[in-house]
Amino acid sequence: MPKSSMPITKKRKVAPAPVEEPETAIPSSPEPSPEASEEAADNDAEAETEAAAEATPKSFKELGLIDSLCEACDNMGYKQPTPIQSETIPLALQGRDIIGLAETGSGKTAAFTLPLLSFLMEKPQPFFGLILAPTRELAYQISLACESLGSTINVRSVTLVGGMDMVPQSIALGKKPHIIVATPGRLLDHLENTKGFSLRNLKYLVMDEADRLLDMDFGPILDKILKVLPRERRTFLFSATLSSKVESLQRASLSNPARVSISSSKYQTVSTLNQTFLLRPFKHKDIYLVYLLHKYMGQSAIIFMRTVHETQRIAFLLRGLGFGAIPLHGQMSQSARLGALGKFRSKSREILIATDVAARGLDIPSVDIVLNYDLPSDSKTYIHRVGRTARAGKAGTAISFVSQYDVEVWQRIEGALGKTLEEHDAPKEDAMVFEASVHESQRDAIQAMKVYDEKKGAKGKGKFSFKGKRGRDAMDQEEG
Repeated sequence: MPKSSMPITKKRKVAPAPVEEPETAIPSSPEPSPEASEEAADNDAEAETEAAAEATPKSFKELGLIDSLCEACDNMGYKQPTPIQSETIPLALQGRDIIGLAETGSGKTAAFTLPLLSFLMEKPQPFFGLILAPTRELAYQISLACESLGSTINVRSVTLVGGMDMVPQSIALGKKPHIIVATPGRLLDHLENTKGFSLRNLKYLVMDEADRLLDMDFGPILDKILKVLPRERRTFLFSATLSSKVESLQRASLSNPARVSISSSKYQTVSTLNQTFLLRPFKHKDIYLVYLLHKYMGQSAIIFMRTVHETQRIAFLLRGLGFGAIPLHGQMSQSARLGALGKFRSKSREILIATDVAARGLDIPSVDIVLNYDLPSDSKTYIHRVGRTARAGKAGTAISFVSQYDVEVWQRIEGALGKTLEEHDAPKEDAMVFEASVHESQRDAIQAMKVYDEKKGAKGKGKFSFKGKRGRDAMDQEEG
């Protein structure tokens, strides 16, 4: 494989676009957080960023990829490399370990998959690459990308996740696939229990969403996995943030890594995203939700909820009003979760009501609007939620419901963003047209929830809670 002559770029800073700060009905936000102050300090690198952008390769061929992989990129509709791809791929082709700091939607899956496939073509072998992901949906998504990008070279992959029968997975491993995409708990189960399965000849390791892997307490399992992997390998570690836990993982698993960063702040949002809030009483939230869905009728939407119970209730409420709505949460079976995503992706359902299981890592194209029915508890989750729209240069809309109980939380989010957002225009007289029909559907939804709970065999307040320590099989779920 010919080596790229691209210069090594250690780090790239992207300064956020300036925005105007309109007046709102919420009291003025507190001073920007330390994170926002750091972002302002990074503006000094703007000239350097512009110069680097001019030198960004305009095609995958310029990155040093072989023709068959360039053809696969073209077949996938990838017109030109994204910033994370432009800076990561040349370094990877030089044999460097990589730490990639990039947000969801930046194109990082192709950034680590394309070099892996390039090296696989040089010396094909079974169990060549291992990609670890925190959630089942993300693992399936990465596996699909591997097979699509590797279609011209007949790449075989297997997906190992919890919630599925281990026997078919063991049979698939017996067929010696090139690439394994797995959640850590299920991978360790196979390493310990599947006869003849070993990763002692592994050449390529990727840990995607490393911060989330560690947030979900996969640390001890990752330690066990790393101990059985060969030291002579290439390793990629991708994360949205570089926490102390991620730095510890980096020191334990990477050798002289090159660091690539394409964002200046973990609280940065894209300039094509229109963010507003809706300050209304808690008791009227359902009414204004229905009003907004009518206002944006025909557009795809994700509605984010805080709890599994409310996710299911709102699904019943909206279905009763004729909306094509489908729920997605961590208490659903794996097949049901994949089915919900499939229906939303295929646009047979236009509205996805979800807990934060859908906030991060999933590639859900063409989402027009994000509605934060319940505000998240922290600013980082807010960024991941609104990042479901305005992807790949497209415009998008994010509207957050702020009740009388949420003002302080919203001010913290604005403080982290470093700006005051505009209030969404929603005249009360227009919204209250839906009051009677919403109240009727609310009553029907309560009855539907009772039937739903009975079918689930769950009674009482604790029906959705986990009790005791989770086993490996449940660790790759994101709880709502």
